[in-house]
Amino acid sequence: MDERAKIPVSLPHPNPTVSYWQDPPDPIADHRTTPDLPSSADTVIIGSGITGAAVAWNLLQGANPGAILMFEARQACSGATGRNGGHTKHASYRTFPSHLAAHGAHTAVQIARLEHANMLAVHAFARDRGIDCDLHACPTVDVVLDGAEWESAQASVAAVRAAFQSPGQAEAGYTLYSAAEVRERFHVRHEDGVFGGREEKVLGGTNTAVTGLTRRKEGGKKEGGFCWEVQTPRGIVRARRVVLATNGYTAAVWPRFQGAVVPLRGQVTAQRPGRAMPAGGCLPTTYSFIYDKGYEYMVARPQGSRFAGDIVMGGGLVRAPDNGLMEFGTTDDSVVNEDISGYLREATGRYFGSAWGEDHPEERVRSDWTGIMGFSPDGFPFVGEVPGEKGLWASCGFQGHGMVLCWMCARALVDMMEGRDGEQLREWFPDVFRINEERLAKRFRGRLY
Repeated sequence: MDERAKIPVSLPHPNPTVSYWQDPPDPIADHRTTPDLPSSADTVIIGSGITGAAVAWNLLQGANPGAILMFEARQACSGATGRNGGHTKHASYRTFPSHLAAHGAHTAVQIARLEHANMLAVHAFARDRGIDCDLHACPTVDVVLDGAEWESAQASVAAVRAAFQSPGQAEAGYTLYSAAEVRERFHVRHEDGVFGGREEKVLGGTNTAVTGLTRRKEGGKKEGGFCWEVQTPRGIVRARRVVLATNGYTAAVWPRFQGAVVPLRGQVTAQRPGRAMPAGGCLPTTYSFIYDKGYEYMVARPQGSRFAGDIVMGGGLVRAPDNGLMEFGTTDDSVVNEDISGYLREATGRYFGSAWGEDHPEERVRSDWTGIMGFSPDGFPFVGEVPGEKGLWASCGFQGHGMVLCWMCARALVDMMEGRDGEQLREWFPDVFRINEERLAKRFRGRLY
């Protein structure tokens, strides 16, 4: 793993696989606000995914946001945000015991509550603003296919319940099912144990990679306070502050993150439902299938959505040779891993058995694509000002769980940037997420969760 973490991180590949969610491309995919770059900006945001967009949004809620410029190397939202499996799920019970043991009850509860709040905030933002998207709130179930994992899951749920029974804490809503119950309720035909879960203006520049950052001697009044030069193929922009919303690609822009945010290529497939699937595949719940060292997650497309009934499944990393070792350190999302692809293509029929039935007459697989995630040595994102680099801020390294981390981390980052880094922020934002030299120096040993 040491060698994989040392591979120099590259900028995004120019010709990625086509994401199911971006076919056809959105009208803003290649949007540029102006034909020429401005010479300066108060804030430059690198990356247009959930983190970059949320940072921009929160800055704009302030009284004096100034001029904000966002860069994206490829099409808008073409990184991990636009390439995931569409699953906004906080399975906090799975990491809670390790957080509890390493950092104590306060931090473990903080992280679990942040994940839950993040999920609610993302849904509320889209719903309250009438954003045209496939927003579907539903229960979720974890199907555990390994005896040891099942024992661990039960103990984890007990730990979460105990921690959240204190005054002012709502009890976590988990329900445990037997294998027989899950086969009946959730149509899964696997024989092993089962765990059930409860149910001013932003200027944009797509296709404009940031190829380098240079910190100037700190700007004074004469220089307008511009501390950074942001280099791109279209020219140089001076900025007072820069935000790295670059997740798995962060070290390509700022090499200090080499080995601290390690890219990992993930894979997703979209499949037409089998002919025997209940409700034509529009199942009322989402799924995760958990086994020793790995998992898959699954989302059934609801009624009324494009391709209703499609089954979107991601994961399968450990089904590649050496438990997926060669997927670490790669930023090439222009191809799929054929071992993982073959496994995911067969997973739906294997998990649902007779409930799947015959394949769709137009074949099972509609789409197969990859995307690049970012993993840190300690399993937590890096949020805050980069040590020793005044005006350089980052929110990255989401461990493949950005859908339940990015939004609230961006909110916390803007609070820090705007000088609101006091007790109120520390009440809800975990200190273990903050960037410091000790965390940046840790050795990367692989995926922790």
